[in-house]
Order: sequence, then C-alpha cells, then structure tokens
Amino acid sequence: MSGTSLDGIDAVLVDLSTSQPRLIATHYQPYQQTLKNALLLLHQPSSNELHQAQMISNELAREYASATLALLQTANVTPDQVRAIGCHGQTIRHRPDQGYTLQLGNAALLAELSGIAVVSDFRSRDIAAGGQGAPLVPAFHDQVLRHPGIHRVIVNIGGISNLTDLPPGRPTTGFDCGPGNLLMDAWIARHCGEPYDREGAWAASGQVIRTLLQAFLDEPYLRAEPPKSSGRDLFNQAWLNNKLHGNEAPADVQATLLALTGHAIVDAIHGYCAGAQEIYLCGGGAHNLALVQRLRASLPDCRILTTDTLGMGADWLEAIAFAWLAQQTMCGHSANLPAVTGAHHPCILGAIYAA
Repeated sequence: MSGTSLDGIDAVLVDLSTSQPRLIATHYQPYQQTLKNALLLLHQPSSNELHQAQMISNELAREYASATLALLQTANVTPDQVRAIGCHGQTIRHRPDQGYTLQLGNAALLAELSGIAVVSDFRSRDIAAGGQGAPLVPAFHDQVLRHPGIHRVIVNIGGISNLTDLPPGRPTTGFDCGPGNLLMDAWIARHCGEPYDREGAWAASGQVIRTLLQAFLDEPYLRAEPPKSSGRDLFNQAWLNNKLHGNEAPADVQATLLALTGHAIVDAIHGYCAGAQEIYLCGGGAHNLALVQRLRASLPDCRILTTDTLGMGADWLEAIAFAWLAQQTMCGHSANLPAVTGAHHPCILGAIYAA
C-alpha cells in the first residue's frame, strides 16, 4: 500500500487461510524525496506528463519489488510460497465524476521482477459500474472487524480520512470524510522541513483561527451526501492557499488544519453513524495525540481506541486490506460494497498479472 500521504510503501505478508488474517511480517520503505516530488508534480497537468508518468510507474514497480524482497527476507519466505501481491499503486488522479481513476505502478513489471502474480487496478471496475471506486476497505472491515452486538466505526486517517460504519444488524456503509494528514503534512514540510507533525505537537502549540476554520468548513465536499470520495485533486496546496490571507502564524494554521480534520471526522460520525459505541483509529493519524484528544473531547459517548486493540496494527491495516482484496480477486469474489461506493452492483475488482 502506498497512499495519499506519499510517505512510502507499507508491505505486509498475510496468511488469509482462516477467517481472521494472520500478519506474518511487515516492512516499511520510505520514498526518496525526489520520487515524492515527482509524484506531487504529476497531480497537476505538466509538460510531457505522459512520458513522466510511465517512467515513474516503472520506478514505483522497482520500489515495490524491492519492498517485496525485503519483506520476504524478513519472513524467510520464498516467492513461490506467495500466491499473489495486492498492489494498490500510487494515485495521481481520482476523478470518479469523470469516470476514471489513475494509480501508477507498472504491475506487469512488478510481476516480472518479483516472480509473483500481481493484482492491481482495484478501483476502476467499481467506477465503471457507476461507483466512486473508494473507499474499498469497508468490505474488509465488514468481514474482520464487525461485532454482532457493538456498534463500531473504523476511522482510517491517512492523507484523506475515511470511515466505515458497522452497526449491528444493519448494512455496512462508509465514505471519505475529508482531509486527513495531507494538508498538515504539506504545511509542516513547507515551514519546518519535517515530513509530519509528530504527535500533533506543532499544531498543539498554535491557536485555531476561527474565521479560517469556517472558511475550510465551507468546502461543499464536506456537506455533500455519500457516497463520496476525495483526494489531492481537491484538497491540495492550492486549495489551502486560496483560503489564507498570508499573515497567519504558521503554527496557528497548523492548529486550524488539525481542527479541520477533526471536524470532518466528527461531523461524519454525528451525521451518519448515530449510536456509535466504539471508534477504532488506524493510519498515520492514529499517532497524532492532539488529534486523538480532539476526537475524544468531541465524541465523549464513544470509546476511542486504535485497531491495535482488535489485533490489527493501526499502521498496517490498510495494507492487510489490499492483501484481502487481492485474495477476493484471485478467488473470483466480488469485493466492493455498492452501499459504500454507489456502484450499481457488486463487482470483482482488480486486474491480474500472472507471474
């Protein structure tokens, strides 16, 4: 998994032979800054972008293959013992409103380099069926994290935050809430040269600018009804710059961006997850103590924990989900939830590149 945060690759080796996934090994491989910068440039139209996209797609495949090899060495497992790699790829455009989504990562090259079958392009089939193509992880949450008598909500705080609502006796729903870490990460990188705000400490040192927060919250996406999904196509540096006057203290802007992420999550839970009893956090934002404190203060009637307490590491849950999605593809099972994505019907997701 390499997500909207553009920080690197989460690789997991998972045994899916029983109903509950068993995590065997993990490996994290950070992106070099040059690769991250090149990916950021591709989010906007640029000169010779088709060639650049293909070259970066090849580079990503080599990075994914390197991460795969390191993971297998950690576990003392050989490629012939692995049935498939589920590779999400790196999203550079997500436009379900225009009928497409684009994730880079040459899956054919990854299969060639790794000697393992690769399942990729998970989102396109759902979009072809009229869906958003995202989020896809609620189907996995439904299978492994649902409780028969407790109303749970799973909140993944990556670059974009998304939730899965798991009410007992009722269908699973979910959607992208709004920005998660991506705006906060971009802002601290710009002003402090740090990749992320460790534990939300810089945000906690600032004061929320109420007028700016309201300008953020006026974004129509936040009020739109699900199904809905988003990414850097909307929430990016230009979006943020258009809201600023230019004289704001940088730490205060960071505090306000954290408040935006918190509001988007809390408003989504209040609006669509009535009666929630337990909220489980995963993704990088689960480590942002200032954000977690804000969520707990805003949702006092809910227990807020990380998915680690359910035996699913918060840092690895999304990668495990794409291993599960790859298994569904290999077995010919549908893996989208039309109630989540808005697709007209269930679909078998992904394309298979044989080893």
